[in-house]
Amino acid sequence: MARALLVTVVAALTCAILSVWLVQIGWALMGDAVSHAVLPGVAISYILGWPFAVGAFIFGAGAVALIGGVRATTRIKSDAAIGVVFTALFALGLVIISKTPSQTDLGHILFGNVLGVSDADIWQVLGSGAIAVSLLLLKRRDLTLYAFDRAHADAIGINTRWLSMLLLGLLALTVVVALQAVGILLVVAMLITPGVTAYLLTKRFDRMLWLSMAITVVCAVAGLYLSYYLDASAGGAVVLTQSAAFLLAYLFGPRGGVVVNWIRSRREVVAA
Repeated sequence: MARALLVTVVAALTCAILSVWLVQIGWALMGDAVSHAVLPGVAISYILGWPFAVGAFIFGAGAVALIGGVRATTRIKSDAAIGVVFTALFALGLVIISKTPSQTDLGHILFGNVLGVSDADIWQVLGSGAIAVSLLLLKRRDLTLYAFDRAHADAIGINTRWLSMLLLGLLALTVVVALQAVGILLVVAMLITPGVTAYLLTKRFDRMLWLSMAITVVCAVAGLYLSYYLDASAGGAVVLTQSAAFLLAYLFGPRGGVVVNWIRSRREVVAA
């Protein structure tokens, strides 16, 4: 449990920080694509005896480049290009896994196996997470301006093309970090839900960043303990607790919560 807590909290924090920018830029679908596209890289790394992070990062970055190439050379829209590329790579990964003789349950790649992490896995998560978080915080001002006003960022001399590539590379790296905790299928939830939840709670970007981090850490710990006492999937429990936090923000959040809006409308009717 101590190992699982460490890995889950590091993965959750890394995803939460990146999540805020992904939500503001509108790259939720890109996060989904990269999280699924790393599957063949993980499977090939297993076959070759490499660390999972190597193959996952190569295929994640490759998927981003492939999506960009399809968009640049055809009239296909972004969402269609993303859908074609990530489903093709995900299907390739499933075929490789089905044809790979193994005594290890490669299904853990899909759903996570945080309770079975090794020392090498822990160092891999810590190292990758530290790199991703450091770069995000180091470039946070430029990334924030890029998210809110790309034209202004270009006007003052910021290389937005390079920032876009950096953010996509960090997305691939973050998927590698979260892979061990919740698996490929649930990574997208950790990449999107914290940022969306924080967005419903505040308008200030800095506060949104801190709220996203705080919420995801609480949910990660609560979800992991919940999975322990219920003898349920650890990754599934973590994502469910994050979903519960989103539901509370959706209902009672100060930025347009359903219940809050209903109460305000009732008060206006009574006052009128």
